Amino acid sequence: MSKPLTYLRYLKLDELLSLQQPLSEGPEHDEHLFIVIHQVYELWFKQLLHETRFLRDAFLAGDSARALAALNRIRTIFKTLVGQVDILETMTPLSFNAFRSRLEAASGFQSAQFRELEFLLGHKRPEVLSGHPAGVARERLEQLLAEPGIYDAFLRYLDQSGHRMPAVALRRDPAAPTASDEAVQDVLIGVYRAGGFAAQVCERMVDVDEGLQEWRYRHVKMVERTIGARIGTGGSAGAAYLRETLFRPLFADLWAIRSRL
Repeated sequence: MSKPLTYLRYLKLDELLSLQQPLSEGPEHDEHLFIVIHQVYELWFKQLLHETRFLRDAFLAGDSARALAALNRIRTIFKTLVGQVDILETMTPLSFNAFRSRLEAASGFQSAQFRELEFLLGHKRPEVLSGHPAGVARERLEQLLAEPGIYDAFLRYLDQSGHRMPAVALRRDPAAPTASDEAVQDVLIGVYRAGGFAAQVCERMVDVDEGLQEWRYRHVKMVERTIGARIGTGGSAGAAYLRETLFRPLFADLWAIRSRL
């Protein structure tokens, strides 16, 4: 007879709570926090990937209600990611430097899940594949690079909803990053003026874009606050590199029309 399912077994808590293994001597008090925060980030990235794929399916099915629900959840998760930076900033530069050398070449730049999320959201850059060795994670990234992303599905959703998109926009290379298109912007203005579910979806798309930009900004300031201008643990330029990613919208057309509404 099998054992009854318990909270402990359902969530596999024995395994989960055994994964925080500091490497510093002592160990240093704040290394535990550092590990927990980054493990939690990876769990949220996993959930964001789950929700973003759900959103893409909802768009392709023309399901406005499901799309709005997914967009709202994604936006709320980004707000949670931003809030976690507040916790990480309770760690002082001195306490971080007490165990930083133990990280060796390990770096957040190596997060395959975050790169997957970027690809799904349309921030596609083939060059980032070089940072991921051959294996399952690399294969997932290569697949996502070739697949239509959220913005492609969004344009198809609007087209199916009666807001006819330019044919060239619907046939764009899915491996290319999203870019501004004045013809698409003309259609989007019509969507906003018509109102309804499609206009609400457009605003929630902007919310998600803004949520990622806000998280990037808080991440940059946290890195500057913790390591200053030092080189990142993975050999990157640290905060200098991260600053280059700021204020680059994922869905440029939805921002470009603001002055025309």
